[in-house]
Order: sequence, then structure tokens, then C-alpha cells
Amino acid sequence: PGAPRKRGAGGLVAAVVVAALVAGGIGGALGFWAADRNDDSGSTTVSASANPQDLKRDPGTVAGVAAKALPSVVTIEAQGGDGEGGTGTGFVYDKEGHILTNNHVVASAADSGQLTATFSNGKKYDAEVVGRAQGYDVAVIKLKNPPQSLTPLPLGNSDQVAVGDSTIAIGAPFGLSNTVTTGIISAKNRPVASGDASGGSNSYMSALQTDASINPGNSGGPLLSSGGAVIGINSAIQSTGSSGQSQAGSIGLGFAIPINQAKTVAQQLIKTGQPVYPVIGATVTMDEKSGGAVISDRGTGGADAVTKDGPAAKAGLRAGDVITKFNDTPIDSGPTLIGEIWTHKPGDRVTLTYERDGKSATAEVTLGQRKGDS
Repeated sequence: PGAPRKRGAGGLVAAVVVAALVAGGIGGALGFWAADRNDDSGSTTVSASANPQDLKRDPGTVAGVAAKALPSVVTIEAQGGDGEGGTGTGFVYDKEGHILTNNHVVASAADSGQLTATFSNGKKYDAEVVGRAQGYDVAVIKLKNPPQSLTPLPLGNSDQVAVGDSTIAIGAPFGLSNTVTTGIISAKNRPVASGDASGGSNSYMSALQTDASINPGNSGGPLLSSGGAVIGINSAIQSTGSSGQSQAGSIGLGFAIPINQAKTVAQQLIKTGQPVYPVIGATVTMDEKSGGAVISDRGTGGADAVTKDGPAAKAGLRAGDVITKFNDTPIDSGPTLIGEIWTHKPGDRVTLTYERDGKSATAEVTLGQRKGDS
């Protein structure tokens, strides 16, 4: 989540290691003191069984799900030609070596940079970008020499997720690989617009919200159900810091791209290398909380806001109309509308509710398409 880091997590990792060593030293000293005091006490202790069977965890437990999923999750290191880059996460999509992740994790290395993917067993592989979808914030990379033993993570059905369902997130927060956190689905269909530190590269999603701890470095990692199926790709966090504090940590507000949408995008990227976006053929204002998605007076570069003979034009929509519902979902802004449109596919027929001159009306629209990021 957030912008890719320009610095490694060495400082944090070092601090964790030092803390462990200090704690270990204190524990050793206390242990020696206790043993010395108890030499003649006659006390008898009983040790827990060291039977290896005791180390096994039931498949339905968090430990069981994590143990099965961790070998299929990778830590991605991305570095651009200018030396800028960061750490993120991805997971095995298929046996051919495709890895699913976020666009913002690999964007810095997409053109002339370097990508590596490291598995939980420490084995590292060079990788290359297969395709990126900036708007969806989804990317597919491929291991250059994939091992034969790849196990893709099973993909769930994000449409069937319910608020309150348990979640498990796996990633590399602040570079700490193979970190597992837990929580629940806090909300569904949460409108989220996110971007990089430059204020560009905006993406829009109708997200799954979770309180599982997600931090910078978790981006691209799987959000799992209690059964171990991927239900989303962890992508963004809300923080209390200012926009300049791209490394702010978790406050329990994490957002994931629903896997049903991500799967469709991944299939497009693997097949053609570029994304396909459903569109209504109208430019809307990007003001937040404007009471709806307002169709602009003019489109990009002074073009018509409503594309001639496009889906919106055929449905009778025009500049100034305020779209307030997409099917049964209330729309409060342009970004919310885009996020909802992008959960569908070109050719889908949807119902738009809009206001014009103080009166409400509906229109049936067949979604068109746009290929590639513009």
C-alpha cells in the first residue's frame, strides 16, 4: 500500500534483531540467576511433550492455513534504472510461473529495471513484467526460470464474502517477509481511489475492507479466507498521517481488490499484455462527495464529455447529468462510479439512475470498452 519505498527496511530489521538479542541476553541472565537460586530447592518440573505430532496444526486453523499458503507467497524486490524501487508481495497464480501482484509494486522496474521474487524458503528468482493495469492496480510478472514444484494459491469467490468473515493477510510489511496477520471483513464494496506519491497513477476499486494489519510492503499479497482461498489482493491502507507520510502504518483500515475482478484482469494481461476497461462513454468530474457522479461539461483535451454514439449517448445521457445509482449501488462521486463500473465487463447491461433539472430518471446502458491505460 502507498508508494513503493525508496529505502530498504534494513533499519527496521536491524532494530528487530537487536531487540531480540537484548531480550535474549536478559533472558539468559535471568535463567542463570533462577537456576542458581533453585539448585538446592528440590523442585521437580515436568516438560511438555516434544512429540513432532504436537507441532502439526489443523487445516482450518490460522496456523494451518498459513503453513499451506506461505510457500506460494513471494517477496518482490523492484528496482528501476534510476535506483528507485521498493519491496512488495505477490503470490503464485499458476504452475507456469505467473505471479499476481499490484501495479504499484512493480511499476518502477517495468521498463528498464530489475525484479526478483523470493519464496519463503529463501530461494530467489529473477522475474519480468508480463502486463500491468494502472487503473486496476493489478500486475502480472513471470519468473524467468520457474521451479517445477510451484503450487498456485486457490482462488475463492469474492462475491460470496460476507462482512464479519475471518481474513488472513500474508506479506512483507516494511520488508519483513512472510508476515501473517489476521482480522475480519469489515465492509464490502468500499469505494477507494488510491495513487502513488506523485499524485498520479490513480487507481479505483470497489474494495473489500479488512482490519487485518496491512502496511507498506503488504501490497500485492493475498487476503485469504479462513479456508485458505484468495479473496482479494491487499492494495491500500488508510492512515492518520498526512499525504506526505507514505510510510505510515496500519490503523486497521486496509483495502483489497476483490479476487473476482483481479482474476479477470490477470487473464487479460497474460493473454494480451494489456488491460481492458469497461466504460460508459462519458467523462465525470472527480470531486469527492459531490452527491453523485457529475458528467462534465467537456471531456479530456476539450473533447465532448459524452462520446458520440457511445453507451451513455445511446442511453440519452448528457453533460450536467448527475449519476446517483449504478444498478442498486448508491453513487456519491466520480471515483465511486468508476470503481463500480470496473467491477463489470464490457458488454454487461447496467441501470444508471441520474438526476437532471431536479428530476430523477433511469437509463439502461450497455458497457463499452477501452483497451490499455491512457
